[in-house]
Amino acid sequence: MVLSVQSPDLPAPDLQPLGAPLGGAGAGFGTDGIRGRVGQAITPALALQVGYWTGLVLPPDAPVVIGSDSRSSGPMLVAALTAGLTAAGRTVWQLGLCPTPAVPGTIRRLGTAGGLMVSASHNPPHDNGIKVFGASGAKLSRDQQRAIEAGLAGETIAPPFHGNGRAEQRPDLLEAYRASLLASVGGQRLEGCRIVLDLCHGSATSCGEAVFRELGAQITVLHGLPDGDRINQGCGSTHLDPLRQAVLAEGAAMGFAFDGDADRVLAVDGRGRIVDGDQILYLWGQALLAAGELPAKRIVATVMSNLGFERAWQAAGGVLERTAVGDQYVHAAMEELGAALGGEQSGHILSARHGMSGDGLLTALQVAVLIQRRGGTLADWMDSSFRPYPQKLVNITVPDRQRRTQWQQCEPLRRAVERAEAAMAGQGRVLVRASGTEPLLRVMVEAAEAEQVEHWANLLATEADRQLNAV
Repeated sequence: MVLSVQSPDLPAPDLQPLGAPLGGAGAGFGTDGIRGRVGQAITPALALQVGYWTGLVLPPDAPVVIGSDSRSSGPMLVAALTAGLTAAGRTVWQLGLCPTPAVPGTIRRLGTAGGLMVSASHNPPHDNGIKVFGASGAKLSRDQQRAIEAGLAGETIAPPFHGNGRAEQRPDLLEAYRASLLASVGGQRLEGCRIVLDLCHGSATSCGEAVFRELGAQITVLHGLPDGDRINQGCGSTHLDPLRQAVLAEGAAMGFAFDGDADRVLAVDGRGRIVDGDQILYLWGQALLAAGELPAKRIVATVMSNLGFERAWQAAGGVLERTAVGDQYVHAAMEELGAALGGEQSGHILSARHGMSGDGLLTALQVAVLIQRRGGTLADWMDSSFRPYPQKLVNITVPDRQRRTQWQQCEPLRRAVERAEAAMAGQGRVLVRASGTEPLLRVMVEAAEAEQVEHWANLLATEADRQLNAV
């Protein structure tokens, strides 16, 4: 018998069985999983259902792994996901604090059914999210995502409930990930190289400093303790000023800043200049090209990559393929084309040789090793790199999802974009897109002349705000 005791002054709790429609959550997969504000878009009830339906969608008869970044809401969501997965009859291996790439790495190495990562990447501490990986270690296919979304919406009838799964804490499995980072440099050392690491109070704190020190680098660490209330706050890959100042103050050869779940990285050279994902692709691409390890001289990037990078790579005889924004699109294009290297301007880099998972720590190691092998410094290499076109990105908050995602139907805004493109006459471009993870419309303008960039970016952002947020 189960007794329920409740105050007569309080309404009855709205409890739903597993497999019941979540009702109004509107949860769906964006460009990088499910993400939003904790307590609003992201709740334990949602995580419970995501775990349950994921457990039914993934291949049977193998464990499912879960990792998380340092956010304070992480343990709550991991517990809810675990409850849902075990209710679906799954065995769950909890990795604990780890970089996102440790999850697909564990999936591939041990042949698990799939995995989940609890993180909101570069978002502020009050946000969190859920990334789901399939049995191959790649993000779920669109069909698998739709199957989970259908379950959340109550469009699928749940099978009989058994609830015979179990959960185990397995942080020991992360040692293999750490060993893979060390092995990725092929025995190359970083002896005496002075490097600053901004670990962002996030996932990179789990092993970032230890790996670089083991290779002999002289390390200065910023924001090196996991702290879910300070993750991404004035630090990491979205706030590079602390890293730049530390590199200059320490006389370091280079510095690396990671995002909250350490799947991306941006660098700073010894003179304080930013080395973004385009520069990293250019550096790594040159090395692969020289070694004869870049099929068709092809790099895969996104529509956000700088026009200066594209034209420099083409001038060197290379091919740059562009995809929509999101590492899943880069991943798909790399597989289809047989490409060895791809990534995003934001520092999310994928290497076919290293498992096709965006990994900020691995990328930072590769950059440091490539520079060490070349001789000279990262600043020397930057002097000989391509000249990026001036580029400006403006984010406009547009709460109305339909207006945001269907902005092309706004005739005045569409005409303004056409005027801007005509005015730049092939020497620049405009990109307008709705964010897949936040209620933002992103307007990006780049051109050979900075004055044009500033003019058109401000004009288009003002027009977008006026038209899409009109009452």
